[in-house]
Amino acid sequence: MKNKIGGWVQLDADVVYENPWIKVTHENVRRPNQTEGIYGVVHFKSNAVGIVPIDEDGNTWLVRQSRYTLDCYTWEIPEGGSPIGESPLATAKRELQEEVGLEAQDWQQIMTMHLSNSVTDEVGYLFVARQLKSVPQSLEDTEDIEVKKLPIKEAFAMVMNGEITDSLSVAALMHVAISQRELDLL
Repeated sequence: MKNKIGGWVQLDADVVYENPWIKVTHENVRRPNQTEGIYGVVHFKSNAVGIVPIDEDGNTWLVRQSRYTLDCYTWEIPEGGSPIGESPLATAKRELQEEVGLEAQDWQQIMTMHLSNSVTDEVGYLFVARQLKSVPQSLEDTEDIEVKKLPIKEAFAMVMNGEITDSLSVAALMHVAISQRELDLL
């Protein structure tokens, strides 16, 4: 038995599935109202990282890739998994180089997010990268990426018209848009 925050009590937990990326547990619980029930939890073995690269002309880069779970292509900011124990910034630097072929001299962490926190413990870290230079791209075997450079205003419009639906991308791009609006840059 394990006491959790808010009056929840985990009575027991069984691992029902595990692979190198996730572990799924079936947990018998006592709810805060003292009734018993079940909870399914997806534990991620890495954190999520996303990057909004912005050049001196106000351009950014998006990636289009197939997403197996959705069975469609999506436009996203460059993203990747950050192994537990590796700093999210180190992962962000690697992912920007791998997916887009860019390095940045100026990095700013803009957000930390909990993704789908009703069933997962996944954490996302979002960055803005500036002072960019081109380097060789080095995609992983699982990546089928198309890279698109565009004015950041167009990326904001893609969020607003529903072309970008990925949660990290929406949050990061809207954060940048609001920040720029507050600075009278839009």
